[in-house]
Amino acid sequence: MTSSRLPLAGVRVVEFGQYIAAPGAAMLLADLGAEVIKVEGLSGDSARNPDAAGHAPMFVAYNRHKRSVALDLRSTAGAEAARRLALSADVVLHNTRVGVMERVQLDAPSLRARKPGLIHASITGFGRSGPSRSRPGLDIAAQAESGMMSITGEREGGPLKAGFTVVDVATASATANAILAALFRRAMQGEGDTIEVSLLAVAVQVQAQLWAEYQCSGQLPQRVGNCQPKVAPAADVVAVADGHLVISATTDAHWLRLCTAIGQPQLADDPRFACNASRVANRPALLAALGAALGPLRAEDAREQLERHNVVVGVVRNYQQVLDSPDVQASGIFAPVDVGERTIRVPDLPFAMDSITQSRLPHKTPGRIPQLGEHTTAVLAELGYAAADIAQMHQDGAIGIHPSPLRTEALA
Repeated sequence: MTSSRLPLAGVRVVEFGQYIAAPGAAMLLADLGAEVIKVEGLSGDSARNPDAAGHAPMFVAYNRHKRSVALDLRSTAGAEAARRLALSADVVLHNTRVGVMERVQLDAPSLRARKPGLIHASITGFGRSGPSRSRPGLDIAAQAESGMMSITGEREGGPLKAGFTVVDVATASATANAILAALFRRAMQGEGDTIEVSLLAVAVQVQAQLWAEYQCSGQLPQRVGNCQPKVAPAADVVAVADGHLVISATTDAHWLRLCTAIGQPQLADDPRFACNASRVANRPALLAALGAALGPLRAEDAREQLERHNVVVGVVRNYQQVLDSPDVQASGIFAPVDVGERTIRVPDLPFAMDSITQSRLPHKTPGRIPQLGEHTTAVLAELGYAAADIAQMHQDGAIGIHPSPLRTEALA
């Protein structure tokens, strides 16, 4: 990402990140054109841990378009190099535990005292003020303690987590948005900023509608499976010949259209389904009627039939079916990434901008995933370190250099 047309061209981000939240936020900025330098311990981001096939899917997903510098922050020379690098940046971003950055003077007060225009963003599990400030932050803990798991699952079943790390991903997006706002503020007012984000706060915020419903009604939200508890049919799943559909008809007019679409307009006058309250009360019978009408059809045929009558419907697709979807292919959401000797496709930015599209010619040039310490020598040289000093730091174990970085414990 070197084009000067990209929105964040000329912005330097230094990331001290592990796993998803901070690396994901930094990657969004890199996709927008920022220069992102990823600082790793000599053992690397823990997400580099390969799976049984020798791949590191989590690292691949959240670390394209970055340069990697391997530093031992417990060494005097490594910590000093990190501070020099941080002070060369527009944005410093990390998700280390509370206290780690303070010990090496990479925290917001230390850095912004020397560079007031710096934007410093930190991500924690539970915030920096409460009694859980020192607890490690993991997506699953935030899902549990934000109420999210209490509302996820079947009515008679136990709590369930989401099928992916929804809080980590939402936190990455929220953090990137905050950084973009801070960059705009600095451009307009000339001032830096300190940003604090927690997984817990993001997990609570993404449930805003349910929090409003709870505060208005005083009734705790309950697990209801796929359906929406107060409307029927709404987000209800119906089995068809080769899979499942999800269907919503949230008003009486929508319900009439659905009845017409399945060839049973008389259902609209059935007392069991005459109004929304009746449909909610008789949801099992309603779903049985929909299943009887749609069950023999293939999913795509049923979808086309319902859409001809402007009924909201979706086919429940697996990942391969998503990749094969003409709509997904037309969106251009998947981008190539070089992984060793082969190229895979992973989701790209979920929006289009002329400045980005025109700057990536040919379109969707494969991104690269940095090797651990691949750019240590180059970045230190940019900071003014002489070649002899870099060689001495490597010999002393303060830095790692690809292709054979020294291996010690990762940053705590």
